Order: sequence, then C-alpha cells, then structure tokens
Amino acid sequence: MGTGCFFRRMCQLRSRFSAAPELPFAEELSEESIRTALQKEGFSFRDCLYAPWVTLWVFLSQVLSADHSCRDAVARFLAFRTVRGLKPCSTNTGAYCTARQRLPESLVARLVGQTGEQLQEQALPEWHWHGRPVKLVDGTTASMPDTPANEAAFGKPSNQHGTGGFPLVRLVCVLSLATGAVLRAAAGAYRGKKTGELSLFRQLDDAFQPGDVLLGDRLFCNYGDIARLSKRGVDLVFAHDNKRTVDFRRGRRLGKGDHLITWSKPLRRPEGLAPEEFAAAPRNLTLREVRLRVSIPGFRVRTLVVVTTLLDPEAFSSADITALYRQRRQAELDLRCLKGAMQMDVLRCQSPDMVRKEIWMHLLAWNLLRSVMCSTAAEYGLNVRELSLKGTQQMLCAFYHQLTTTSPDQLEKLCNLLLQSIVPHRVGQRPNRFEPRKRKRPPKQYPLMKRPRHEERNYCRRNSFR
Repeated sequence: MGTGCFFRRMCQLRSRFSAAPELPFAEELSEESIRTALQKEGFSFRDCLYAPWVTLWVFLSQVLSADHSCRDAVARFLAFRTVRGLKPCSTNTGAYCTARQRLPESLVARLVGQTGEQLQEQALPEWHWHGRPVKLVDGTTASMPDTPANEAAFGKPSNQHGTGGFPLVRLVCVLSLATGAVLRAAAGAYRGKKTGELSLFRQLDDAFQPGDVLLGDRLFCNYGDIARLSKRGVDLVFAHDNKRTVDFRRGRRLGKGDHLITWSKPLRRPEGLAPEEFAAAPRNLTLREVRLRVSIPGFRVRTLVVVTTLLDPEAFSSADITALYRQRRQAELDLRCLKGAMQMDVLRCQSPDMVRKEIWMHLLAWNLLRSVMCSTAAEYGLNVRELSLKGTQQMLCAFYHQLTTTSPDQLEKLCNLLLQSIVPHRVGQRPNRFEPRKRKRPPKQYPLMKRPRHEERNYCRRNSFR
C-alpha cells in the first residue's frame, strides 16, 4: 500500500487503457477485470463509445464531482478524449444516460465488495484490534425525487401523506474499522414487510469470516443473530437491548460490572428470523455482560451494558471491551461523511433501478477514496482514521486531470506529490466532543409544497392578478 505499489498500479492502468479513460487508484477496476465480472453476471455487451468500463469511469467521476449532473460528466469525458487526441464525443447526454441504464446493478455491487475486501486484506497489522479484524454494522436512509415509481418502490415515512415529503431508501452497511471501507451493503424500501435494518442485515452473512469481531448497537442484539454468527466463528460486541433483565449478582463474576451469564432461547420466534434459523439455535448461550459507566459531561448516556462473546477476561479485559465499543461510533461518522461529504443524502435518479445504482456508485467511490487514504497512511506511518476524507477528495479532484494526462516519466513524481498533499489534511483531535442537535441558521420562511407542482402552478396562474 506504499508509494511504490501505488505507482505500479497507475502505470499498469495506463498501459491497459490506451484508447479509453483510466480508472486511477483501483487495479481491480481494469478493463479485463470488469469484462470478467460482466461474464460472471451473464451480461453481454458490444464495443462502443460508452462501453461498460467507460460508463463506469464516467459514472464514478460524476459521483466524485461536486456537480453531480450528467452534463458535467459528459463534458469531462469530452475534455479527456480531446486531450488524448481521440475523436470528440457528443455533448448530448442521451447516450451516456442510456449506457448507465444498461450497466448491471449486480456488477457495481460486486465491485464494491471486491474493493472493500482487498483493502481489508491489505490493512497493516497495527490497524487491527488484538490482531483481529473488526467490522462495524449500522444503518441509514437517503432521500430521492418524489416520482411515482420511486414512491411505489421505496415508500415514504408514515408521518408523510399525499404528495408531501419524499421517498426514502433504507441502507445497511458493514464497514471495516481498520480502513473505513464498505465491505457489504444491502438497500431496501423504507416501509413494508421485511424492510427493516435487521432484515437487511441478515442478507449480509457473506461479509463475515471466522475470527472477525462485529460491533453493533442494541438493535442487532438478539438471541437468533448472536447464535447464528457465533456458530460461524464471529465474535460480537453489541449494546444490551434491555429486553432481558441485567443482574450482575447472577452468573460467574469476572470483576466489577463484569460477569458471564447464560441466556435461554426465547419461546417465541423473533419476527423476521427464518424458522429454520430459529430451530437451529442452541437452547442456551453463555455470554459476557460488561457495564460501561460514562462520566463525560455533555454525553447523554450514563450507564451502558455491552453483551459480547469475548469471554476470556485475561485476553480481553473490561477496559478493552469498553475502548472497543466506543469505536462503534466510527460507523455513524463514516455514514454521515458518506451522506454529507459525498452528497449521498439526497439522491438524484428518477427511477428505482437507477437509485440503487447511484447508491452502489457512491459506495464504490467511497472505497476508492479510502484506498488512496490507506496508501497515504501506510507510506507515512499514520492511522488511516487520522486523515480527512473530504481533504482526500478535494486533492484527488484537483489532481485528477493531471493524473490521467501526464507523461509516464512524470507520473511517479505526481503520485508522490498527491500523497504528500493529503497528509496535512488531518481529522482534528477532539476527544469527548459533543454538539447540540440544533440549527444555528434557520431555514427560509417558505410554506411547504403539499400539492403536486403542476397544481401549484395552476393555482399561481389563477391568482396572479388578484
């Protein structure tokens, strides 16, 4: 992951893309690998201006750009072809939009998993916890245009009726604590049967390997999922869901606020858990409960109980469990950064299929940025969590044109300069920080639009001269 590896990947990509745009910072996104992935998906294509790998590159540049419009993406592609001495493409966005619709959603999802896994494998040993990879799970939502198709596919919150409000998509991600990369994700409707975060989480079993440690909030702390993942050799650290009584006078005492306890299998199958999975769960589970006391001014939580399958108090002390669970907040910070810095909070596509592709492209762009951050951190002996993703994105966008057009003899110098430029952009050291959940700048005093736009126009037309 050092500069030498980074430079070699750039040179390999340059040799592979003599007549098409390059895909910097991700060797796994070469033309050959994308062709292989397309064949695995059973997708046939023909060579044209917007081949799948070219469409993928343009789509990525659109996601990384501050201007997310198709016109801006096509203009950037036109400029690239002109600089390379290729025949200019049309400025009309129709061909590009059609190519985006042809791009298989499963292909982008596969590439997200591949990039995330490669970053996880290349993480330095000191980035792990007790030599073990730690993974985070959390959910979020994103808004989208209020087209009839989007509303029918994803639904609106229960407090929004009629033409008011916007459809929401629910997203659950498994992230790497060491690198911040998205390893797996599942997207679904906001409302409807089997659309909750737990149902989406149960679709992501292939993200976990024996020896992993999974961090999650109290939503994921249930008997069925703990038994299912423990059987696969995955250790869990979840906040207690408060559905069971916590009594530290019972069980085997390991220390103050630390004991082993036996959980019995519930009599009724939890909603959303498959009958065969519930039947396969053992009758009893031996778990460890650790009480965390929070004495930091401004924090809402004073006492928190953590449930874990890390039973050995000598290998994993209660202080280790406390420090580890505190890092669960990194999942919330990563998802907030993904929605804020990369502008995934409000999606722009008009159809459900394109909405899902747009989500996957944001996750792929996120992993590519984390790849650059990991290269920088490994080269300069830093922790990747110290680097600013927004600063990396800004530097990458600033250097992007030069990286794809510079001569090979100057490429190494340019790559080194890029990494050096990322290093000063650090995340501030703000331990125990808290902020009020309030807005300082009030929104403009306009009434909400509660009717379709064409009805509002007709109303304005009828009442404009009164």
